[in-house]
Amino acid sequence: MIGEHVIVGYTNAPGGRDALALAAAITRVTGGELTVATIYPPGSPGLAVEAQANLAHAAEELGSIPAGYLTYESRGTGRGLSVLASRIRADLIVVGSAEGGRHGRITIGATSNHLLHLSSEAVMLVPAQYVPVDGPGRLTLAYVHRPQCDEAVERMAQAALALGIPLRLITLDLRTDDPGKLRDDLALAVRLAWETTGIEAESEVAEGHDVAAALADVEWLPGELLVCAASEDAQPHRVFLGELAMKALRASPCPVIVLPRGFA
Repeated sequence: MIGEHVIVGYTNAPGGRDALALAAAITRVTGGELTVATIYPPGSPGLAVEAQANLAHAAEELGSIPAGYLTYESRGTGRGLSVLASRIRADLIVVGSAEGGRHGRITIGATSNHLLHLSSEAVMLVPAQYVPVDGPGRLTLAYVHRPQCDEAVERMAQAALALGIPLRLITLDLRTDDPGKLRDDLALAVRLAWETTGIEAESEVAEGHDVAAALADVEWLPGELLVCAASEDAQPHRVFLGELAMKALRASPCPVIVLPRGFA
């Protein structure tokens, strides 16, 4: 299950603090290991010192919560986090929303953009000013009938069962497809979840003229997590989001987890 070792990209800024709080909340639930990392560019001794100061601030924020702390020199924060995650065998990278975005929504910056196209680990993005609750309330998987999503149905059903929370499968109807086929595909996915784990997944077709309108018409519980599978265009064991999933990510009112292709 995701969350056995979480690495969070930390900066002493609102997005960094949001990511740190959620990463700590995840490891409290999973009992996993937490690593806090700050990336700084090469050839910048002053920024290296600042990175250490950032980690000291993160330690103050976490208090008694156990965590490891790393600084790492890299030409890009996303690249550095991805390399570090592989080295320490983290299974989830958590990053906050870029500055200047809308409250309660995810704004993609250079770091998250890199991770969403090249990370070999699952990536979680946190909406601006998101406040974690005691535990996850429900897993919602954005479902499209394709192999990547079918694999994700099985994995998320297992995760929901382990966490003791509901699983919901949601399909977007943007009034461009056959509604009957969408519902039939969703019913097959619900059956797949039942056959593999015995969990009774909820299902919902969200309708709207665009992705944002469809997601706005859906109820979101406190502690909800939205899960997206990588595009079929992704390289094996890499994250890559398609256009529709990217729009869903930007419109989501809750944290979003993006799974690499072939996630196991």
